[in-house]
Amino acid sequence: MALLDRITEKILKQIDESGFKQEGAFNLRHNGIALCHGDSEHIKIKKKEDKPGIDVYIDGSTKGEQVHIPVVVDASGMTDVVYNDFFVAEGAEVVIVAGCGIHNSGCNESRHDGIHTFHVGKGANVRYEEKHYGEGNGSGARVLNPVTKIILEEDAVFTLDTAQIKGVDSTVRETDVELGTNAKLYVVEKLMTHDNQVAESNMEVQMNGDGSSAQIVSRSVAKGNSRQVFHPKAVGNAKCHAHVQCDSIIMDHAEVCSIPEINARHLDAAIVHEAAIGRINDEQLIKLRTLGMTEEEAEGVIVEAFLN
Repeated sequence: MALLDRITEKILKQIDESGFKQEGAFNLRHNGIALCHGDSEHIKIKKKEDKPGIDVYIDGSTKGEQVHIPVVVDASGMTDVVYNDFFVAEGAEVVIVAGCGIHNSGCNESRHDGIHTFHVGKGANVRYEEKHYGEGNGSGARVLNPVTKIILEEDAVFTLDTAQIKGVDSTVRETDVELGTNAKLYVVEKLMTHDNQVAESNMEVQMNGDGSSAQIVSRSVAKGNSRQVFHPKAVGNAKCHAHVQCDSIIMDHAEVCSIPEINARHLDAAIVHEAAIGRINDEQLIKLRTLGMTEEEAEGVIVEAFLN
């Protein structure tokens, strides 16, 4: 069992709510190398031979098991790029807990680009949890650019629960999904920016099979002078249904831009998009302040409830 330092343990508590343990199927990447990893009876993790990253093989007998693959970067000036592929067999049921935390106490940019591809077999059910977090007293930027590619075969179900907690100076998030017949996609994206941080989230969902569906909910809070851009795109190539909802709270001098795109290429493609951007309601603040809260405390309660 690998011994973890204080910074690594602290970051893991932020990005892995269920608790990272060196048991079952797991892989901890630290400053560009696999610090420790393990397999279970039904989940095998193999190091790639041609580029940095791992291949995760989840067999059809997997039921209710978890695999944890967090990343920690605490070296200032490091750029870490990793390619992870997940091969989920027909009928498997699994929870994949990922996420990355950057601790930067130096003056140079620290960056992690995680490219994750999911090949999900017929009737499989996958829940993917990913949290991003930054900290450190240095002036160097903390940059996270995740790329998520999801390919769903017939009757497969995929739930993407992704969150940027705080402390990430710059992020460009790319998500591409292909849905087969009767495949279902559920997405919950939560994003927090503050100070001068910038965030861009691009998502394209191709519904290629009859009966496929997608439900996408994006919730964000922009504070300070931060800027956010959302570009969700839903394309219906068959008889399908999709609902995309983007809600944002804007505070201080922040800026939020939502650019929805829906494209029905089939007569029976039903796609709906909703977007709302607004500030915190004064009546909400007043009500909470009558309970003895300061304005800052009241704002924190409202923001937390909105994101959760």
